[in-house]
Amino acid sequence: MRKRHSPDLKTQIVLEMLKEQKTVSELASEYGIHPTQLHRWKNHVIASMPQLFERTDNVAALKADYEKKIEELYTEIGRLTTQLAWLGKKGIRAD
Repeated sequence: MRKRHSPDLKTQIVLEMLKEQKTVSELASEYGIHPTQLHRWKNHVIASMPQLFERTDNVAALKADYEKKIEELYTEIGRLTTQLAWLGKKGIRAD
């Protein structure tokens, strides 16, 4: 069975690797994880770093889409409220 490591532990180990205060062999021995696996985690983090800086653009786009959708929903609520009020005045039940 494969051993699963928490994201927090992986982060802690990769940060220690980046500080270069201990060798990869020392960290592997300390945590009981093969050095190759530690190198994979470090390479994954380094490859993912540019995306961390791009996220601000993505967040802004997501926020704009969210606000647009909210506005559309409020418009729909207003339209349906007006229709319901009109039907009520006409004595038509909206069941």
